[in-house]
Amino acid sequence: MNLSFKKISVFLAFAYLVLGIYLSINTGISHDEFHEQQNWTYNVQAVKDFLSTGQYDSFLSFKDRYHGIGFHYISQPIQFLFSDLVGKSYQLSEYGGLLISKHIAVFLIFFTSGIFLFKIFKVVSDDDNFAIISTGIYFLFPYLFGHSLFNPKDIPFLSVWVICTYYIIILIQNFKTNNYISLKLLLILSSLTAFLISIRTLGLLIFLQYLIFLIVFSEIYKQDLLKLIKKQRKNLLIFTSSTLFLIYIVNPIFWHNPLEIINSIAWMGKYQQDVCTTTLGKCMKALDLPASYYFIWFFFKLPIIVLFGLALYPFCESKLSKNKFANFIIISLLITSISVLAIFIIFNVAIYDELRHVMFLIPLIFIISLSCIYLYNKKIFLIFGIITSIFFVAENVSINPYQYTWMNSFAKFYNINKNFEVDYWGISNKSLSNQIIKDYKTKEFKKSNCIYGGQYSDVFLQNFDFKCFKSYSELDSAKDRPYYVIKNVRNIKRSNPKDCELVKNETFNYLFDLRSISAGSLWYCN
Repeated sequence: MNLSFKKISVFLAFAYLVLGIYLSINTGISHDEFHEQQNWTYNVQAVKDFLSTGQYDSFLSFKDRYHGIGFHYISQPIQFLFSDLVGKSYQLSEYGGLLISKHIAVFLIFFTSGIFLFKIFKVVSDDDNFAIISTGIYFLFPYLFGHSLFNPKDIPFLSVWVICTYYIIILIQNFKTNNYISLKLLLILSSLTAFLISIRTLGLLIFLQYLIFLIVFSEIYKQDLLKLIKKQRKNLLIFTSSTLFLIYIVNPIFWHNPLEIINSIAWMGKYQQDVCTTTLGKCMKALDLPASYYFIWFFFKLPIIVLFGLALYPFCESKLSKNKFANFIIISLLITSISVLAIFIIFNVAIYDELRHVMFLIPLIFIISLSCIYLYNKKIFLIFGIITSIFFVAENVSINPYQYTWMNSFAKFYNINKNFEVDYWGISNKSLSNQIIKDYKTKEFKKSNCIYGGQYSDVFLQNFDFKCFKSYSELDSAKDRPYYVIKNVRNIKRSNPKDCELVKNETFNYLFDLRSISAGSLWYCN
């Protein structure tokens, strides 16, 4: 690779890191972040109770006791360091500073995943240019970039899955080359696997990916799988025992009974039964999803270049066969992706909010697809890769801070507001809260009066002495006017509040689409 191109790439990566951190602390706060912080608080108290009394009965009655806290082990120190600075700089409540500062940790782990994805692309192609452009597409993909600015669960899980994937690839590559498994790499993979599962119980599926890698490796390299397992039984025992031990240590819910992991799987597999996600105009319920749900959302969320690469797969198989190890990686990831989706469909796993619960498959699909384009024709990859990167930069600018709602150009043939879930995270609360600060002085609004739909906006308004924050559902019983109404998240699809004035309609536009996408609205009811 040209040295100047390498230097430019390093500079752009650093600029991306700085810009990402800046944007992350300038975005809104999703409703999930309150629940995630509460989950950490309950777990900390449970640890204290368990160490002092040997039990934690109140924790066992906590609804979200099976929600993993793994990422908090990284995010909490960062929140501790930056919460005061962030809170004071942006006039947030103390709690708001704590929540927003977590965004730094979320973006940092996403950036780290990109470094490891670059390494995987390098293993596949041994081409720095291909790896850099592919990683650039990943970093700039508005959907993932938008989530990386705040999403405290799905982005850390996705990122650690990518890192685990890299280490299983390297472990097998070293074994293929040296006929030896490094104990150091094995323990690193063990630690990362336990960490992944501590973020979300769904991480147990990584064992399926490991098994698929072993099976595909044995088939491609003509090794007897049973003999291979028998020969490596000592290493497998070390990996299994250390992983199980670490899973137990980092999940306080398992301390009183390790078999709670079974309850965790059952609970999380059917979580949020009554939630539905608007998909092609139909509200599809989390526990009654047609198989088409996944494919509809992947079709409209994945970049067109990635869909193109997947369509090319049958035409690049012959070229893949010439590079055994690249073929091994791509086939393994393809089978993994198909298997995970099959498990979700067969067992009717509860998912909602479009692709957030299977978002971790997207980097795997990127590897498969972009590698196929590159192997099929390097010039085609270079042209489409650069065009896609430029388009993504422009799209990110156009729809900031709502990149996480991004849909590809095929979706633009539909009425997106009507046919798809849009701002289910409620990030528009920051902009709408700022509008209240600008607007209330011109109206007869006392700061002791209520703001409905603003229970997640209080962090932006408490420092300005607003006192009353109630949920949107409490609006039906509202009597004392005047009051403000923040209408966002799923409330956006409900009827407008009666006899109220529209103060602000928070909208954005995709590139080359004049139709406005509504992310929320603010109403004044006098």
